[in-house]
Amino acid sequence: MSGPAATPPLAANREFRLLWTGEGVSALGTMTTAVVLPLLAVTAFDAGPGWMGLLTAAAWLPYLVVGLPAGAWVDRLDARRVMIAADLAAALAVGSVPVAWLLGGLTLPQLVLAALASGTCAVFFRTAYGAFVPRVVRPEDLDVANGRLFGTEAAMQVAGPGLGGLLVRAVGGALAVAVDTVSYLVSALFLARMDPARLRPRADAPPRTALRREVADGVRVVARDPFLRFFAAQGALSNFALTGYQTLLVLFLVRDLGVGPGRVGLLLALGSAGGLVGSLVAARLAARSGNARALRWLQLLAGPAALLVPAAGPGAAAFLVPLGVALVGVGVVGANVVRSAFRQRYVPEHLLGRTSSASAVLVFGTMPLAGLVAGGLGGTLGLRPTILVMAALQLLTSLLVLVGPFRRGRDLPTGEATVAVPHEAPRSPATRRRPLPPPRRGRCVLSRAGGAAGGRARRRGRRRSRR
Repeated sequence: MSGPAATPPLAANREFRLLWTGEGVSALGTMTTAVVLPLLAVTAFDAGPGWMGLLTAAAWLPYLVVGLPAGAWVDRLDARRVMIAADLAAALAVGSVPVAWLLGGLTLPQLVLAALASGTCAVFFRTAYGAFVPRVVRPEDLDVANGRLFGTEAAMQVAGPGLGGLLVRAVGGALAVAVDTVSYLVSALFLARMDPARLRPRADAPPRTALRREVADGVRVVARDPFLRFFAAQGALSNFALTGYQTLLVLFLVRDLGVGPGRVGLLLALGSAGGLVGSLVAARLAARSGNARALRWLQLLAGPAALLVPAAGPGAAAFLVPLGVALVGVGVVGANVVRSAFRQRYVPEHLLGRTSSASAVLVFGTMPLAGLVAGGLGGTLGLRPTILVMAALQLLTSLLVLVGPFRRGRDLPTGEATVAVPHEAPRSPATRRRPLPPPRRGRCVLSRAGGAAGGRARRRGRRRSRR
């Protein structure tokens, strides 16, 4: 038996459980290291805002460098194997930190290089991950599946910082990074145990063309579709703002608020609990109120709450940091769950990798710039004023939903995206998908016709349009 009917529901889906468990372990290691590396830089090397900015920039710069071709490669290759290879390469990159520490040769530049290498692996892993989930679960299970995956990641964001702070106190920052190395290996093991025969069959992809052309197709789909374009632009601005204040958050807690390393992990863990709440409520909220309405409410929540972070002070007032981070997390993670399920239904499977990477170049590409800008402003304006600027930008970004393509209506479009490309016969106005309301059904098909045949197809399309 083959096709979607062969895929069991989530409760009986062994392949989803393997993916879910492996990703959860990997997320725990990653979230632990996200706190350990900055703490290591501050406590062992007395790093300032500039170095903190470089650490953040290095982790996200690969999205700008290899983000676009990574999507086209993922569409050509087996996504599961890409994820396994990325896990193993990341384990080597992160594992170099404790090895260098034990040999007495660890330096700040090596921390930056390790962040750069693991960030490159993350580009391939996350691009393949988004394209792989629809093969593991049924289309009707995507909301719940994404909620569980994002929820587990959010739960690890709660446990990881606290674990990281405890490990730094117990064994030191460099050896604490070894937890992330082990987590990557566990993730690769669980992915390797999956049975490809139990996955939903891959969609029949069009014949391969030049890599440059396939990359351009992904960019064109995102640029011309109003929903994908809006999500990418808003995500880019939001990630710039959030990364900007998160870059300085550990330094702000330690130097301005006088919080010790162990308590830093506790406060960040409390703040990360908001992401867990957002992942748990997103699917239910979308089912009851509609995914467009849920997306508006969640994103509006994530704006004003960011202003609580720069309002924090020493002592009990330091708890404004986890409160603000938690409320932002509810909105951001909840919105990510809704958007991910929509995108996986909306974009044809053979285009998921390319469109995901095209969006990621914008959404994640602003993050290295945010790290550098925050590091520079933190050294000149100070930590609190810089965090305030970034929080204000997050507020303005959240308000964009009031003018976006889903500012009205209950639901986002159903069916699949219909986007014309230069080598595709144009669609008549009657068959083009229109924004809500009401949604139109269609399919984004990239025709490979060229030359005289392609010209004839385009002329026939224009004649149909005129009629």
